[in-house]
Amino acid sequence: LPFVESGGGQVQPGGSLRLSCAASGFNVEFYNIGYFRQAPGKASEGVSCISSSDNSTFYIESVKGRFTISRDNAKNTVYLQMDDLKPEDAGVYYCAADHITIPDVMCAYPWRYNFGQGTHVSVSA
Repeated sequence: LPFVESGGGQVQPGGSLRLSCAASGFNVEFYNIGYFRQAPGKASEGVSCISSSDNSTFYIESVKGRFTISRDNAKNTVYLQMDDLKPEDAGVYYCAADHITIPDVMCAYPWRYNFGQGTHVSVSA
Protein backbone atom coordinates (compact mmCIF):
# COMPACT_ATOMS: atom_id res chain seq x y z
CA LEU A 1 0.00 0.00 0.00
CA PRO A 2 1.44 3.36 -1.00
CA PHE A 3 2.72 5.88 1.48
CA VAL A 4 4.56 9.15 1.13
CA GLU A 5 7.18 9.30 3.86
CA SER A 6 8.62 12.66 4.86
CA GLY A 7 10.23 14.53 7.70
CA GLY A 8 13.69 13.05 7.63
CA GLY A 9 16.84 15.10 7.77
CA GLN A 10 20.19 15.51 9.43
CA VAL A 11 20.29 16.28 13.15
CA GLN A 12 22.83 16.23 15.93
CA PRO A 13 22.69 13.60 18.65
CA GLY A 14 20.00 14.55 21.13
CA GLY A 15 17.95 16.28 18.45
CA SER A 16 14.39 15.57 17.32
CA LEU A 17 12.54 14.84 14.13
CA ARG A 18 8.93 14.08 13.34
CA LEU A 19 8.36 11.69 10.49
CA SER A 20 5.10 11.54 8.57
CA CYS A 21 3.61 8.77 6.52
CA ALA A 22 0.74 10.01 4.40
CA ALA A 23 -1.40 7.29 2.89
CA SER A 24 -2.55 7.43 -0.69
CA GLY A 25 -5.63 5.62 -1.93
CA PHE A 26 -6.63 3.94 1.31
CA ASN A 27 -7.72 4.88 4.81
CA VAL A 28 -5.09 4.36 7.50
CA GLU A 29 -7.93 4.26 9.98
CA PHE A 30 -8.57 0.62 9.07
CA TYR A 31 -4.98 -0.58 9.07
CA ASN A 32 -2.27 -1.35 11.54
CA ILE A 33 0.67 0.84 10.55
CA GLY A 34 4.35 0.29 11.12
CA TYR A 35 7.51 2.36 10.88
CA PHE A 36 10.54 0.39 9.77
CA ARG A 37 14.11 1.43 9.19
CA GLN A 38 17.16 0.19 7.41
CA ALA A 39 20.67 1.35 8.15
CA PRO A 40 23.45 0.90 5.59
CA GLY A 41 24.67 -2.68 5.56
CA LYS A 42 22.02 -3.83 8.00
CA ALA A 43 18.74 -5.65 7.72
CA SER A 44 15.54 -3.71 8.03
CA GLU A 45 13.89 -3.65 11.44
CA GLY A 46 10.52 -2.71 12.78
CA VAL A 47 10.81 0.39 14.93
CA SER A 48 7.25 1.05 16.03
CA CYS A 49 3.82 -0.18 15.05
CA ILE A 50 0.33 0.98 15.95
CA SER A 51 -2.97 -0.83 15.94
CA SER A 52 -6.04 0.36 14.05
CA SER A 53 -8.49 -1.06 16.57
CA ASP A 54 -7.36 0.49 19.86
CA ASN A 55 -4.20 2.42 18.98
CA SER A 56 -2.10 0.02 21.00
CA THR A 57 1.55 0.41 20.19
CA PHE A 58 4.77 -1.52 20.00
CA TYR A 59 8.30 -0.14 20.18
CA ILE A 60 11.61 -1.88 19.88
CA GLU A 61 13.58 -1.70 23.09
CA SER A 62 16.18 0.73 21.79
CA VAL A 63 13.63 3.50 21.10
CA LYS A 64 11.31 3.12 24.10
CA GLY A 65 10.89 6.40 25.91
CA ARG A 66 12.31 8.36 22.99
CA PHE A 67 9.97 7.67 20.06
CA THR A 68 6.20 8.09 19.91
CA ILE A 69 3.98 6.78 17.15
CA SER A 70 0.57 8.31 16.57
CA ARG A 71 -2.08 8.53 13.91
CA ASP A 72 -4.31 11.32 12.62
CA ASN A 73 -7.06 9.59 10.73
CA ALA A 74 -8.56 12.87 9.55
CA LYS A 75 -5.28 13.63 7.78
CA ASN A 76 -4.82 9.99 6.78
CA THR A 77 -1.32 10.19 8.24
CA VAL A 78 0.74 8.34 10.83
CA TYR A 79 3.55 10.13 12.65
CA LEU A 80 6.71 9.07 14.41
CA GLN A 81 8.03 11.64 16.86
CA MET A 82 11.68 10.91 17.47
CA ASP A 83 13.40 12.61 20.38
CA ASP A 84 16.88 12.28 21.85
CA LEU A 85 18.11 10.84 18.58
CA LYS A 86 21.24 8.74 18.63
CA PRO A 87 23.65 7.90 15.81
CA GLU A 88 22.32 4.34 15.80
CA ASP A 89 18.87 5.69 14.83
CA ALA A 90 20.18 6.72 11.44
CA GLY A 91 18.82 5.04 8.35
CA VAL A 92 16.03 5.16 5.85
CA TYR A 93 12.62 5.02 7.48
CA TYR A 94 9.65 3.43 5.78
CA CYS A 95 6.01 2.80 6.49
CA ALA A 96 3.86 -0.22 5.87
CA ALA A 97 0.24 -1.13 6.46
CA ASP A 98 -1.30 -4.40 7.48
CA HIS A 99 -4.98 -5.12 7.80
CA ILE A 100 -4.61 -8.12 10.12
CA THR A 101 -1.27 -8.51 11.86
CA ILE A 102 -1.08 -7.09 15.37
CA PRO A 103 1.58 -4.42 16.01
CA ASP A 104 4.20 -6.45 17.85
CA VAL A 105 4.12 -9.20 15.23
CA MET A 106 4.03 -6.68 12.39
CA CYS A 107 7.17 -5.03 13.68
CA ALA A 108 8.92 -8.36 14.13
CA TYR A 109 8.66 -9.31 10.44
CA PRO A 110 9.77 -6.37 8.30
CA TRP A 111 10.60 -8.62 5.35
CA ARG A 112 6.91 -9.26 4.82
CA TYR A 113 6.39 -5.73 3.54
CA ASN A 114 7.25 -3.86 0.38
CA PHE A 115 8.54 -0.38 1.07
CA GLY A 116 8.46 2.81 -0.95
CA GLN A 117 11.00 5.61 -1.17
CA GLY A 118 11.27 6.19 2.55
CA THR A 119 12.75 9.20 4.28
CA HIS A 120 16.38 9.44 5.29
CA VAL A 121 17.45 10.16 8.86
CA SER A 122 21.04 11.07 9.66
CA VAL A 123 22.30 11.65 13.20
CA SER A 124 25.78 13.02 13.60
CA ALA A 125 27.67 15.74 15.45
